[in-house]
Order: sequence, then C-alpha cells, then structure tokens
Amino acid sequence: MKLKSLALLTIASTLTSLSFAQGGGGFHIGAKAGANIFKIDGTSMKDEFNFGYNVGAFAEIKFNKEWGIQPEVMWNQTNYRTGEHFSDIYNTEGGVNNFKGKLNYLSIPVLLSYSPAKIISFQLGPQFGVLLNQDKSLVKNGEEAFKKGDFSALGGVQLNLGGLKVGGRYVIGLNNINDIDDKEKWKNQGFQVYIGARFL
Repeated sequence: MKLKSLALLTIASTLTSLSFAQGGGGFHIGAKAGANIFKIDGTSMKDEFNFGYNVGAFAEIKFNKEWGIQPEVMWNQTNYRTGEHFSDIYNTEGGVNNFKGKLNYLSIPVLLSYSPAKIISFQLGPQFGVLLNQDKSLVKNGEEAFKKGDFSALGGVQLNLGGLKVGGRYVIGLNNINDIDDKEKWKNQGFQVYIGARFL
C-alpha cells in the first residue's frame, strides 16, 4: 500500500512539473533502450551480475538551462540465479539450487536532472517498479517468491548529443522483494546503460 501511494505521489508530482514546464521551461519526449547488469542481493542468491534489457520512453521537463526532471516509463528485466544453498535455507526439494530465473518490471523513475553544461546531465531520483511476471517454479507450485512492488534509488550521468542521449546509472533497491518469508532480504542492484533519442 505504501508503494502504491508513492507511485501516485510520483505521478502527481510529474503532472504538476509538466504544467510548470509548459509555462516557461522546455518539454521533450523520446524513446530509449539498453542493457541491465543486475543481481539480486541475498544469502541464498548467486553473487553475480547478469545481463537483462530495458526499453521505454522518457520526457525532459526543463525548468531552466541547468535544472529539470526526467520522468520515464520503462520495461526492465532482471536475470538472477539462486545459490548453492538455496534449498537448505528454504527447505525446498531439488532443482532450485543454481535455478535461473528472470523478473520483468514496469518501472517509473522520476529523476532530478542537473546540467552544468549542455552536453552533460547528472541525475538522481526514485524509481517505482511493478512486477509483471512470477517464477512459480522457484518454490512450491503456486507460491509466489517475489513481491509485486519494488522501490529503488537511481543515480547516474547522461550525455546529451543534440537529440541523442547516452547514459549510465546505478540502481539500488530500497525494499525487500522476498515474499517467501522473513529469513533474509532480497534487493535488486546493478548498472544500467542506454541510448535514446528525442522525437519531439
């Protein structure tokens, strides 16, 4: 419920900022895609980064030459693998040690953007994610292993090459996405790289 409230607050803030930008700043929209190099932190998870994908749309809302916000709607993929002792920790029967799975999220980041020069922007902000799929085979059939929502903090750098955008970010999960029990906390974490283009 708290995550839903944060998502609604984020959307409301974005709409308010959009109205402000139309009155005197600048507004652009575009599309972007790239790679996620993520892992799920947790004792029972393999401590390794795995490649996934991201694709979506972004908006640039400029308040002035230096400051603005960049809200986005993204599809994000996290690939993971369980560790050697997953079955011992969660009392499951064979097949879940070294289990490979993937989580697909609909993500809504809203980033504060600071541009000391036109070519570069430093970005920081929150991201709300809604889980779109479940790995039913990770634990007992029908039992959900991962929570439906994820809340993260993002920070990174973006190069602005005219209408072309090239960037990198680090993503830190702030909430526990383990929905099996309270034995340990699982959190998304990793790098994101992307390329995008404005079309308006």
